[in-house]
Formats: sequence, C-alpha cells, structure tokens
Amino acid sequence: MTQVSERPPISVVSVWWGLIRCFPGLYSLTTALRIFVFVGIFQANGLIIRFYFDSLSGSAPLAWGPNAWTAVMLAAALLRNGLIFTDMYVFFRWTFSTAATMRKNLLEHILSMPGARSLPSSTGEAISRFREDAEEVGNFTVWALFLLATGSFGVIALVTMARIHLRVTIFAFLPLLLVVVVANLARVRVQQYREANRSAAGNVAGFIGEMFEHVQAVQVAGAEESMLAQFEDLNENRRKNALRDRLFNEVLNSTFHNVVNVGMGMILLLAGSALRDGSFTIGDFSLFAYYLTFVTNMISTIGTFFARWKQAGVSIERMDRLLQGTETSALVRKTPIHLSGAFPAAEDDAPVGAEPLQTLSVSGLTYCFPGSEKGIVDIDLQLEKGSFTVVTGRIGAGKTTLLRALLGLLPAESGEIHWNGRVVREPASFFVPPVSAYISQTPSLFSESLRENILLGLDADDAEVAQAVRAAALESDLEQFENGLETVVGPRGVRLSGGQRQRAAAARMFIRQAALLVCDDLSSALDVETEQLLWERLFARQDATYLVVSHRRPLLRRADQIVVLKSGRVADAGRLEPLLERCAEMRSLWEGRALDGDG
Repeated sequence: MTQVSERPPISVVSVWWGLIRCFPGLYSLTTALRIFVFVGIFQANGLIIRFYFDSLSGSAPLAWGPNAWTAVMLAAALLRNGLIFTDMYVFFRWTFSTAATMRKNLLEHILSMPGARSLPSSTGEAISRFREDAEEVGNFTVWALFLLATGSFGVIALVTMARIHLRVTIFAFLPLLLVVVVANLARVRVQQYREANRSAAGNVAGFIGEMFEHVQAVQVAGAEESMLAQFEDLNENRRKNALRDRLFNEVLNSTFHNVVNVGMGMILLLAGSALRDGSFTIGDFSLFAYYLTFVTNMISTIGTFFARWKQAGVSIERMDRLLQGTETSALVRKTPIHLSGAFPAAEDDAPVGAEPLQTLSVSGLTYCFPGSEKGIVDIDLQLEKGSFTVVTGRIGAGKTTLLRALLGLLPAESGEIHWNGRVVREPASFFVPPVSAYISQTPSLFSESLRENILLGLDADDAEVAQAVRAAALESDLEQFENGLETVVGPRGVRLSGGQRQRAAAARMFIRQAALLVCDDLSSALDVETEQLLWERLFARQDATYLVVSHRRPLLRRADQIVVLKSGRVADAGRLEPLLERCAEMRSLWEGRALDGDG
C-alpha cells in the first residue's frame, strides 16, 4: 500500500485558480462582461441620466433635448439587457462546467481507490458533497466577480462623487468599515453553521440509502416504526441546522443592508442641503442618487463575499475529505465533461499490454485491518493457466481478505503479485475484465433491469447475454419472470432470491470472458441440483483459470490445488488426498468441525 504523505488542506484560492485554468476563456469572458456592464454600461447610464435632467434645466454640457437623451437611454437599456442575458448564459455555463469537473474528478478518484477505502464516510454524506458542495464552490468563484465589477464601479464612482461633493462622498463609505468588522466577526459562526447543516443533510441521505438497502431486514425484524422514528429525528436535526444556517445568513445580510441604508439616509440629507445651497445641479443630484445604489451594492457585496468565502471553504474541506490525502490538484484537474452533444463512446479500460495468463504468483501478500490484528500475513500462492484453485478455512481465516487484497480491493501492506513473471504494480486497475472478473459473497445489484445488471454498460448482443444466462444456470428462473431480462430487480436485487442474485452476478462475470475468474463462495445460496449444474457449466470453459473460496466437498475434490488458511496464514496447500493425510486443519474442515463463513 502506498502511504500518502500529510499535506495542508486545499485552500479556496488554489481551487479558484485551478478552475480558472480549466476554463480560462469562459472565466475571462465572464470577467469582461461584468466589468463592461458595471464600468461601461452602468457608468454610462449615470451620465445619461445626469445629462437628461440637466437638459431640462438648460445646464447640460451638450445641447441635446430631452427626447434625444431618452432615445439614448432606451438604446443603452437594450444593450444592457442583451449583455445581462449573455452574462447569465456564461454564468450557468461556468457553474455547470466547474461543478461537473469537480464531481468527475472526485468520482474518478473514488473509483481508483481500493474498494474498502473508497469512501471515508457514508454514501449519503458523499452524495451531499457531490451535489451541494461542488455547486457551492462553482457558484462562489463566478459570483466573486461581482465584487471585482462593483469594486471597479465604486472606484470610478468615488472619484466622480468626490469631485461633486467631498464631504457627502466620505459619508457614503463610512458604513463600509462597520460591514467589514461584522463580516470578520461572523466568519467562524458561518463556517460552523454551514458545516453542521451539510453534515445533517448527509446523515438524512445516508439513512435513506441504508433503509432501501436493508428493507427486508427491517421488515423481518418488525422495525418499521423505530426506523421511521429515527428518520424523523434525523430530519428534525436537519431542519434545525438548516434553519440556523439560513437564519444566521439572513440576519447577516440584513445587517449589511440596514447599515448601508442608515448611511444612505445620512447621505441624502447632506445632498439635500447641498442642493439647497446651490452646490448641486439637478443632474448632479440625479447622478449622485444613481451612484448610491451601486455604492450600496458594493458595500453589501464586500460583506457577503467574506461570508461566502467561508462557506466555499467549508465545501472544499468536505470534498477534500473524499480525496483522502491525494494531491491538491486532483480536485480541479482538467478533464472532458461533455456538457453538450452526444456522449462519447465508452473507452476500453482493459489493462494495456496484459498478456494471456500463463502463471499468476503471489508472494508475501499481507494486509491487516486498521486497529486490529485480523487479516492475512505473508501469503504465497501460485496459479497455472486453466487450473482450479480452492481457498478454504474457518470463519475469519482470511479467505475473503485474500481475494480482495489480491484484486486490489484492499490496499496490501506488503508483498508482490506477478502476472506471467511481471510485477503487477496497480492490482485495482489491472485485475479488471478481460484480465479477471470477480463475484463477492454478497453481489451488488442495482435497481435496474436484469439485463442492465448483467451488462453494466458492456456492449453485447442478445445471443451473448443468453449464453451468459445459460452459463449461470439462470435460464429456468428467467422463464418465470414476467418481463424476462427486462425485469427490474429492485434496490440491491431485493426482488430476487439469494441464489438468483448470485447467478445474476455469475452471468455478469461470464459475459466478460475474463481469463481469471475469482469467486467468493459463489454457490452458498443454491440448492444442490442448481449448484451442480452451475459448476458443470462453469467448468465447461477450458480456457479459464479459477480462484474460488468454498468449503463444498465436490469442489474440494475437483480442485487442482487447495489453499488452507488458518488465522490469516497458509496452513498448507496441495490436492485433497495428501492434505487430508498431513494437515490437521484440512481434516477438521473436511469432517465438518469447522464451519465456513465470511472470512
């Protein structure tokens, strides 16, 4: 297992800059649009309004009449609206693109991790981070341009207002100091409330997923009422945290606006006095009043910016946990996202340069579960092409752990795996079809049709599907299904029996025509007749190599090699008869004194 060194958490600035590098043209266009709208169009509107009102009093610098200035205002309004709609399109394009980029990078990282460590938290919590947090960060990075745009406008407005009346201008910016102080004091509380809100939402989503996954267990135990009561408690906790988060942000925003409104009242009073003593023209006052709205927005935006910065930081921290210490650039790595047009053809993820299996050897393979001594230690194993190897042992002997560590589903702490003499450095990405196919003790099925569960995106015709179904001894069950292969199996295959789920997973394995077939107690839920038929059809493939966890006597008799595990180590290995003579552990297993189970 490759240890990941400690690194500082991902910062808002690094994610911001990384997203800009992913879509530099889009971000530049958004920046240009907002600066042009605020600095160009809105400034022009203020001057046009000033000239319009001064033309009414005959003091305008240009000898245009009110009708001419009205026409200019209409033209500017049309141009402004067109640019605003363009900005909205670019805004949504940016948010969708950035959120999709972060989500895809997170998903690719999760899928590349060993199965046992792919998610550091519940599924519901991960979904919350994919959905709300990615969107929050994308929105913030483009929303922050409002601060740049309004700030640019404010600088120009400040100069213009100061030239009109310095004292009034000073009072216009006094509320800014109070807003900045309030925003800084609120930073910690904003972060705490947002984190609690997101965590509570993730707990609800995770609990819903667990209820659907274990619906049969809940019904058998008669625990519907207690489950619903717990669900209500989680929802109530979510409601309280969401209300606290929303209420605090609304109070914060209200504070910003009310402080600014107080400043606006003082400015209007001073401007009114200046108008009475003749230092203002009507046009000057109109321009000044027009600027006050934008100055107000600038001051409010500064306060909101600090609050949203902290919220974005919380979202980045939550997504960073899914990265589990990998490089900081992984979250914002440039990757195709295909927001428009047809979906690209599925790529062939088969290992490049993988030779047909001749020999698979394992030496010194070790993995121990964190915080315990359970696992496997110093496992040596060798499989020849076309051989049938059975791994057996007591409950907890490490049988399942051996298969998962070999396939990269658990991160091995030491040991080497060789495929035809060549070291396999990344088992998780190497042991995939057509190199190998795997069936776990509890196969994973999705709430889709049986056909989709067998194919899982594989491009295969009906004849190939039918062949895989027959190889899995599932054809007689298929005739009983009302919709045949189009039958929806329900969440985790809840509408199928345990044996049907195992054989559906077996069909999924067979259709991929892998060289190495790895099965973890495949026939544990089958009756004797179906089990015999399944293994007969499985053995009909002469070109496949089998690595199977089982305690079934027919399979032990059939095995070319039996690997006996005891307390995570290989007690002995060989064919059945010699093992029964020399290995006490094998005799105990054969005589039924050591029951098999999840190991």
